[in-house]
Amino acid sequence: MLDARQLDALAAVIEHGSFGAAAKSLSLTLAAVSLRIKSLEEAMGQRLLVRGKAVRATPAGQSLLAHVRQVRLMEADLLGALDGRQGGGTTGKAAQWRSLSVAVNADSLTSWFLPGAAMALQKHHLLLDIVIDDQDHTHDALQSGDVTGCVTTLAEPMRGCVAEPLGAMRYHCVAAPALIAQWKAGASRGALSAHQLLENPAVIFNRKDALQDTFLAQHFGLRVAGYPRHFVPAVDAFELALELGMGWGMVPELLLAARGHRPPLAEVLPGRWVDVALYWQHWAREPVLAQRLTRAVKDAARARLRQA
Repeated sequence: MLDARQLDALAAVIEHGSFGAAAKSLSLTLAAVSLRIKSLEEAMGQRLLVRGKAVRATPAGQSLLAHVRQVRLMEADLLGALDGRQGGGTTGKAAQWRSLSVAVNADSLTSWFLPGAAMALQKHHLLLDIVIDDQDHTHDALQSGDVTGCVTTLAEPMRGCVAEPLGAMRYHCVAAPALIAQWKAGASRGALSAHQLLENPAVIFNRKDALQDTFLAQHFGLRVAGYPRHFVPAVDAFELALELGMGWGMVPELLLAARGHRPPLAEVLPGRWVDVALYWQHWAREPVLAQRLTRAVKDAARARLRQA
């Protein structure tokens, strides 16, 4: 039988990144937290934490953290159900807010995830602890136990998880109209080729972003790594870089449609795009609160993403 106090200590150390911060959050002494972790590691027969400047979990520690978070959500469900049977609930007292951790790529978060899920989050008193990562890597956070669900391109369900199709995000290759006109003026017969495009900088979100490479491979059969590029890891700054004529980049059609009065961006090569299929991966055995979030995410995607 796992000791709940030891598990709470483990979760606190991992979440806060240090024994001292964990002790403060639990209103315990540093020695007490250290003893609980040591006892838990002895009971499990293996290291659960990697000690260092920043404490992090071992694979076993990550598995226990996922267990702790799932148990907390299940306890919240149980207490809420008992409170409702006793005549409490939201009418008898203020509803308690509960937190869920999720991993989402920045484009999805801005264009459809938050706009579509905000009302449900408010209705069910759900707080989000969001991890931002590339859609090809968000599942790492679910696998490590850091989150309860993720928006990902991984279609194969991970162990203990379910992968539900959400739809596709369409990305267009765009740049400032003046920059495109400049490129075409120097192009043969006014037609811009892929090789001419590669002579100019690409604006890329971060080093994990492979959409530009996918675009070049999908439409031109090119697989190149040496073309010039800017890295701009913020959605607003990314679009600003394109507006300022710093280069070309891949932008979701959802964000292009919502630009309003911002300076225009135009397609570099009209009629050519990249569709990215997205999935919602989550625990197969979801507590009620997580089920509500899953329902909200699926509804938001159904309303905004391209469906097969």
